[in-house]
Amino acid sequence: MTHLDASSGDEPVPTSTTRRQPRGPRHPVLGFLREVAIILVSAIVLSWVVKTFLAQAFFIPSASMHDTLLEGDRVLVSKLVPGPLDVHRGDIVVFADPGGWLPADEQTGTNAVQDVLITIGLMPQQSEDHLIKRVIGLPGDHVSAAGDGTPIEVNGVAIDETSYLAPGASPSEIAFDITVPENSLWVMGDNRQHSADSRWHMGDAGGGAIPMDNVVGTAFVKLWPLDRIGLLRNPGDVFADVPDPS
Repeated sequence: MTHLDASSGDEPVPTSTTRRQPRGPRHPVLGFLREVAIILVSAIVLSWVVKTFLAQAFFIPSASMHDTLLEGDRVLVSKLVPGPLDVHRGDIVVFADPGGWLPADEQTGTNAVQDVLITIGLMPQQSEDHLIKRVIGLPGDHVSAAGDGTPIEVNGVAIDETSYLAPGASPSEIAFDITVPENSLWVMGDNRQHSADSRWHMGDAGGGAIPMDNVVGTAFVKLWPLDRIGLLRNPGDVFADVPDPS
């Protein structure tokens, strides 16, 4: 009997179990569907991450922010505020209803499909339980108005709001004098005579101020309609002379 060794140069013949079986051709339709599914799942996950941690779109349902925002406008809201970034006087904020700000007959319902699309960020929030207003007072600020059309005062300084108030709107037809509680904001609509804002809730807990924890973020751009696309800039000059609360 002849024995083989490593130096002989002979190699064992592969058996049927060691031979590689050739693959058949990949079906083009199945391959295409697989790629489409990967793209769709990736897009949905990315949209959810952006909506949850970075930015979210909202639909404007009312006239309370005319002419800055009109009914039907879509805005993009940065969720980095409050948090990594601070809220400033003059910011436009979206916040969850603290309770009783939105009458039931003004809330917009959604169906199951819309709820899913909103959750993953593929459809704007319908604002059925959210509001959008401008920040006038920060925690500790003393905010007051005579209610006779004269300018609002913040920490003793009268502010000129003509750059964003709706045409013909006066600063406030309601008199108030409040100190914004800790971790809260005093908010008002730009269309003052058509905005049920902090002034209308002075009898609520917090004296009309909204909890900072209710703030979703700051609106920084209008996305829709196309002829109204643009940035929503903070009118810093309006509050430039306002000192920090004492």
